[in-house]
Amino acid sequence: MNQDLLVRLFRSIDGEQSDDIVRVAGSIIEDERRKGHAKLADRLQGILEKNIKTNQSFKGELRNIFGGSVLIPTDKRSNIPLAAHIPNELLRHEMVLSADVEEKITRIEKEFLARERLAHYGLKPRRRILLHGAPGCGKSMSAERIAWNIGLPFLKVKFEAVVSSYLGESASNLTKLFEAIKNYPSVLLLDEFDFIAKSRDGKQDVGEMHRVVNILLNVLEDFNGPGLIIATTNLEGAIDKAIFRRFDDIIELPKPGQDEIHRILRSTLASIKSDKTVDWKKISGQLKDFSSAMVVKVATDAAKFSVIQGNGIISQGHFDLSLKENELYHKA
Repeated sequence: MNQDLLVRLFRSIDGEQSDDIVRVAGSIIEDERRKGHAKLADRLQGILEKNIKTNQSFKGELRNIFGGSVLIPTDKRSNIPLAAHIPNELLRHEMVLSADVEEKITRIEKEFLARERLAHYGLKPRRRILLHGAPGCGKSMSAERIAWNIGLPFLKVKFEAVVSSYLGESASNLTKLFEAIKNYPSVLLLDEFDFIAKSRDGKQDVGEMHRVVNILLNVLEDFNGPGLIIATTNLEGAIDKAIFRRFDDIIELPKPGQDEIHRILRSTLASIKSDKTVDWKKISGQLKDFSSAMVVKVATDAAKFSVIQGNGIISQGHFDLSLKENELYHKA
């Protein structure tokens, strides 16, 4: 494993001296010393000791996820964190995408991992990404997958904490959050971005939300941190047009085609047996215009029917029951 990956790995360690992960980290340090990599071993030892010391002295919901001195900022009135840290082991990263979208997402990951090589040529990787599309098509999951693949901590903005009823505090909260991450590599997800990025053309919006949009324009424009900002929206047309220009890449995640639906079904049911009555092509056709999330739900419900009503082997009948039940959700 190269030095940069080891350093990133050690910065993400969060535990106490007796935890298995800390013991494994100690073994890695000893192994590096045996190899003659004394400087690297000392650096890793310093990071580990700092993480352990911080963890032992820090209590409450605010956690130091960077192994340094930065904390997730809070709303000053309610003391609620402005973002939530989702641990790496909980990130969803196995997903089925169309070839076109897969290529675009992979390009973002490759550019970030090659950022030092790009810098030699005066180039920068894409850092501000907007993902849009219908609900349930994998926008948030794509953000988690990117964080997983590039090895960065994943933060999800809590808009219920950012947006305040007090004059000026929403803009202040937004500024504090971006200020906190400007020197620390992470993936910051602005999920359902349209919540605060509404068009300033709206006649019913109060002045406070106009100020929030203006601050958002500024922090996006100025962001040059070592991580990524990823925003998602179901309502592309509701976002202020000026904000679109602040993104390095805008990617649409469409509903899955028949081939993707088939792959999602087989992936979801990889651990469940099916009998010869299952017509995968027919089922994939019946799920046309379903979101990826709904395809997963149909498959999961069919599996449950097979367990409750039979021997755990899925039949065409179980899919028919699931489709009939979920058709109502699809039309809603």
